[in-house]
Amino acid sequence: MSNPKSKPGASDAEVIAMLQRYHCPTPFHEVRTRFLGNIATPLTASPLEVVKGLWGGELPEFDKMDDVNALFGVLVAGLWNRLTTHQDGRNPFRLLRFEVAPTREGTLRLAQTRLDELDGFVEGLFGSASEIHLPESAHEALVILGELRGMFAGSLPLLQDEAKPASAADLKDLIQNFQKLSIIAEAEMHKIVPACKHARAGHVAAMAVTRPTLH
Repeated sequence: MSNPKSKPGASDAEVIAMLQRYHCPTPFHEVRTRFLGNIATPLTASPLEVVKGLWGGELPEFDKMDDVNALFGVLVAGLWNRLTTHQDGRNPFRLLRFEVAPTREGTLRLAQTRLDELDGFVEGLFGSASEIHLPESAHEALVILGELRGMFAGSLPLLQDEAKPASAADLKDLIQNFQKLSIIAEAEMHKIVPACKHARAGHVAAMAVTRPTLH
């Protein structure tokens, strides 16, 4: 495969359109965090393998080589390279922002999105490894992300159960709580990404960390 045509200015809309064009089963919000996790990983980062993983391990079918280059131009030269800037401690990553209606469906969408994003980050960070070496600060942040994941995951059965009462006021309060949890998640991810960069450079010590169990 030749080098993908550089597309440093690829917008979120262009990335989404490319994912939709090739019927990617991984949603855009999770693609972002998978990429970010793999950028941060102390293992050898592999954009090709991460991109293949978005389609379950194999790239989609293409009509011509130009289509392959276009895909990698948008996803790697575009989105991936844009996300590498979050290794700078002055440029924190932000989870996907969108309007949330104070309804059961809107609240459920927010919880599921955050769950996908956190799972995607761990997937990118660990890849197929069961254990990696992280700085202590990154390990502590990962533990907190696991606790936040549990909160989002625990809300799904309640929101999915139409028999459970949920007033507009209750849902509005829950959305506000989810938004607060989202800010905490962003802060913890921001601790992990720059810390891993420093660890790869040998500036800080690292410890063995077992892959979190997602359930």
